[in-house]
Amino acid sequence: MSAGERLPVRLERDGDVAVIVLDDPPLNLFTERTFVAMREARDAVAGSDARAMVFRAEGDVFTGGVDVGKVFRDVPGGAEGRRLAADGIRELQAFESLEIPTLALVHGLCLTAGLEAALGCDMIWAAEGARFGLVERVVGLTPFGGGVQRMAERAGSARAREFVMTGGLYDAAKLLDWGVVNRVVPPEHLLEKGMGFARELAAGPTLAHGATKRLVRAYLEGGVAAADAAVADVAGPLFDSEDLRGAVRSFLEDGPGKATFRGE
Repeated sequence: MSAGERLPVRLERDGDVAVIVLDDPPLNLFTERTFVAMREARDAVAGSDARAMVFRAEGDVFTGGVDVGKVFRDVPGGAEGRRLAADGIRELQAFESLEIPTLALVHGLCLTAGLEAALGCDMIWAAEGARFGLVERVVGLTPFGGGVQRMAERAGSARAREFVMTGGLYDAAKLLDWGVVNRVVPPEHLLEKGMGFARELAAGPTLAHGATKRLVRAYLEGGVAAADAAVADVAGPLFDSEDLRGAVRSFLEDGPGKATFRGE
C-alpha cells in the first residue's frame, strides 16, 4: 500500500486492549487490501503486550461482506481456487490462535468474510437489530473461511446447514438463542459496554485465559478425552506464574476478587 493511502483496517490501543477496526465506508467490504490489512493488524496484536482484543467496525454496518466485483471478477479455477480456500482457513485459524481473550462487537449488517472473522473471536456481542448471513450461495460458493464449521460448532449442525444453504439473514436475537452470539445490547451501548467488558478481561489472569482457550481448542479437536489429556501440560505451568502466586496471597490476606494480575 502506498504512503498516504487510506487503509481499510486500523489498529488502536485502549490501555491493555488492542482494537482492530474495519473502516472502509460505506460498507466495509472485504477486498484483497482488507485481508492483507487484517493479517497485518492480527500479527501486530500477536507481537504486542495486549491482554485482550476487540474487533469492531465504523459506519452504519459492520460489513457487507466480500466485494464480489473485486475479489471474484476473474474467477479462479483449479489450483488457484484451492489456494484461496486454504488461505481463507489459515487466516481464521491465525485469528483464533491469539492467546488473549477476543471479542467481536457487531452492529448493522455482518456478512460472509466479516462474519467468519467474528466467529474466529472467543465471543460475539451484537447490537439489537444486527443481521448476520453467510450468503456465498448467491455466487455458487460455500463459505471457505471457516464459517460453516464454526456455525456448526456454536449452533449445531442442523442450524448451520439451514443458515448457509438458505443464505438468509438472521437477526441478533435469533443467533443469541442459537448460541452464536453471547450478548445482545442496545446499539447505543454496544461500544461502551463491549469495551468495558474487554477491559475487565484484559485486567484478568491473562495466562489462565490463554490456557482456557487451549483447553477449549483441545476439546473441539478431540473431545473431552483430548482436553483431559492436555490439562496437565496446559494448566500445570500456571502454578509457576507470578499471577497465581500473587492471587493466592491476595486471596488469603485480603479475600477473593482483589488480586491484581500482570499476565506474568
